[in-house]
Amino acid sequence: MVTFIGDYPCRLDAKGRVLLPSPFRKLLNGDSESRCVLRKNLYEKCLDLYSITEWEKQTELVRAKVNPFNKKHAGFLREFFRGTAEVPIDANGRILIPKKFFEFAGFTKEVTLAGQDGKIEIWDTETYEQSALGQDGFSDLADEILGGDANDE
Repeated sequence: MVTFIGDYPCRLDAKGRVLLPSPFRKLLNGDSESRCVLRKNLYEKCLDLYSITEWEKQTELVRAKVNPFNKKHAGFLREFFRGTAEVPIDANGRILIPKKFFEFAGFTKEVTLAGQDGKIEIWDTETYEQSALGQDGFSDLADEILGGDANDE
């Protein structure tokens, strides 16, 4: 499994292309694909970029939990796939972000690509900075999620 780590400030060019940082390009090219899947994040105003291999894993997880013959599930699938696009990686290591994603993510010229395990999140840089929890907030969240129970003390 590929793990993307680190966050990289980047600029969108006039056509809406972003140059993938070298560490991310190397990991994506190791997948021997020259294309990725871009989708709207389910919880935040950012985009998720997946290698084709990781995207296939994600869709398998979804397929295992939904019944396409159930009306509510069919609606979920429609919305899940509505916010996606397959994007090629050009010879210069750039991806073109489709215009339909710009308004959703609030992109300006400055974006941040943040590695999040098996995916890359693409944020408007100002929004990314505002989303930071701060040391105390992160410490409290880490304790809540990863901390042991009270009997461990």
